[in-house]
Amino acid sequence: MFDALIVEKTAEGETRAGVQQIDLDRLPDGEVTVAVEYSTLNYKDGLCLGAGGGLVRSYPHIPGIDFAGTVEASEDDRYAPGDKVVLTGWRVGEAHWGGYAQKARVRADWLVPLPDGLDTRQAMAVGTAGFTAMLAVMALEDHGIKAGPVLVTGASGGVGSVATALLAQLGHEVAAVTGRPEADEYLRELGASQIVPRADLSETTKRPLEGETWAGCIDAVGGAMLARVLGQMKYGASVAAVGLAGGAALPASVIPFLLRGVNLLGIDSVMQPYDNRVRAWERIAKDLPMEKLEAMVQPATLADLPKLGREILEGRVQGRVVVDVQG
Repeated sequence: MFDALIVEKTAEGETRAGVQQIDLDRLPDGEVTVAVEYSTLNYKDGLCLGAGGGLVRSYPHIPGIDFAGTVEASEDDRYAPGDKVVLTGWRVGEAHWGGYAQKARVRADWLVPLPDGLDTRQAMAVGTAGFTAMLAVMALEDHGIKAGPVLVTGASGGVGSVATALLAQLGHEVAAVTGRPEADEYLRELGASQIVPRADLSETTKRPLEGETWAGCIDAVGGAMLARVLGQMKYGASVAAVGLAGGAALPASVIPFLLRGVNLLGIDSVMQPYDNRVRAWERIAKDLPMEKLEAMVQPATLADLPKLGREILEGRVQGRVVVDVQG
């Protein structure tokens, strides 16, 4: 028997989440069984801890789209008992039972070996949010980051926090966008050299182009803010789009693409190919300043997650929640 955070749906259609003890034979099929040591909390987890947001296919359900731990049993030659592994994406925690349990059983193809230089707790301080931030940084690099400030929208959130720390560590001037004045000091400690109030970018403009301001951008907001930012990019600069907290619609013009050669790069972390996953995790182990990562961490246990899930949906979670699954 082991502990798991189970989300159940009542006959009336309401969901409730709580820690229960379950048997190993209740886990879904998969080639590798992992003793989960740490997980984390993402916006999708908040949805899955509640009504599901259309992500959960069936109940009862174990959320947790990320986890890191130690292989206990494997039917795949790539992994052996004792190996340290990390998992993000592949709809684990949504369509497949996830990391909010002391054990998980998954397909071997979904796992990545934990890179040297990271332990399982640090890996979950990174999690999907940090993995996505690294993918975004790599995409900007692959397209050539221009000289000048790199904008990070939604900077006090999970992706934005790691993106800010990564870009600053790599020597870029970082302009962090936030609507929370109390986050200014936190963002400067991560390495931001400029704080941009959200209100400065949240209003749409009829002008398709404004002054060339930003050498690159990692955007977690989308919507009207992304449209505004596109018109402020330097010639040939790129925007890596990682989220849609401000909405899925894009009230933009094609003019920035045609007259300034701006690139809009879509970042998907869920179905990312294995080789690029390994590349991203190796870059994280090499380039992410772990002392700054620790400053982002809010510790939690399985029992804390129903409350934290509601808070992340309300935008009240700063930085990274690391869940001690065995604690």
